[in-house]
Amino acid sequence: MKNMIEALKQKKELYDLFTRQEEYNCKLLDTYQRFPYYLSGYRNVLEPEVSKFLIENGSKVDYPDDKKFAVCLTHDIDSIYSNVSLSRTVKSLIHGQIKGAFKTTLNKRYKKWNPLWNFKKIMALEDKYNAKSSFFFLALDKEDLDFNYHIEDLENEIGNIADTGWEVGLHGGHESYKNLNEIKEKKQNLEKVLGQKVIGYRNHFLKFKVPDTWELLSKAGFRYDTTLGYADCVGFRNGMCHPFKPFNLNTNREIDILEIPLTIMDCTLFDYMKLDLKDAWEITKTLIDTVEKYKGTITILWHNTYMSNEKLQFYEKILQYCSEKNAWMTSGEEICNCWNTNI
Repeated sequence: MKNMIEALKQKKELYDLFTRQEEYNCKLLDTYQRFPYYLSGYRNVLEPEVSKFLIENGSKVDYPDDKKFAVCLTHDIDSIYSNVSLSRTVKSLIHGQIKGAFKTTLNKRYKKWNPLWNFKKIMALEDKYNAKSSFFFLALDKEDLDFNYHIEDLENEIGNIADTGWEVGLHGGHESYKNLNEIKEKKQNLEKVLGQKVIGYRNHFLKFKVPDTWELLSKAGFRYDTTLGYADCVGFRNGMCHPFKPFNLNTNREIDILEIPLTIMDCTLFDYMKLDLKDAWEITKTLIDTVEKYKGTITILWHNTYMSNEKLQFYEKILQYCSEKNAWMTSGEEICNCWNTNI
């Protein structure tokens, strides 16, 4: 997709969409200081208009083993401890549920009682379909908003994830998207425990400021980001279903970082859009089919907190469907390496 900017400049509507021009200096944001879909003037979010234009005008995309499209599988690890309380423990004891009482009390200390300590389970499921993924971990300090775990407590787990061939990336905290020192500090926290460099990033709550966050992440040494997507609607925020180098309208220069745009988040489907399982699958299937059509990359975010019951079955349904289509299902790191090397 070389010379992409020059091609898009000939189509002002697409150029504005790709660069997210409407988000520059926008003061009207949601509760989490995000630019939401409901404020966007671009409503055709289910169609990747920019990618469509580029492919139809000669852009070529090649994936390993002649795969026709890619699936970037990701997991944000916001929490590894269930919310427990003394009242729940007492209630279990009153009803004679001794085992339940101990599970409630001890799940913060013992992995086997903890349904959110499920990294090996997730990897085993993905391996069943010859897939890999990226796990984005918070590396917060105790006083930070949404602190739930010490990253040091996960040293063995994240080491196993990386050693097995999956990826460990950084899930930046609430203020990281606008603070270079905060980004660098959390990156160092995670790298110290992991024992190697971290190249991938997604911000907590999908908080992001165009184009500033990209510039900060580039300065902090990240090679790719995968935050750019709407929390309140699935789809293609800037009309792209391919990874791309962002363009800064303020400097009139490309930013030295790869964006692998987010397409589908679990809680977007079920919490923000309030879809039932049937409708959620129909829109998910449509997006997968659309990305296949344009030889793109669809990024899926499935939290570890959504890995039980029907939500786990839904995630496996995605893996099975993409496997049947012979998609390349892999981590952000692998897609970044492929994109920077071959495309």
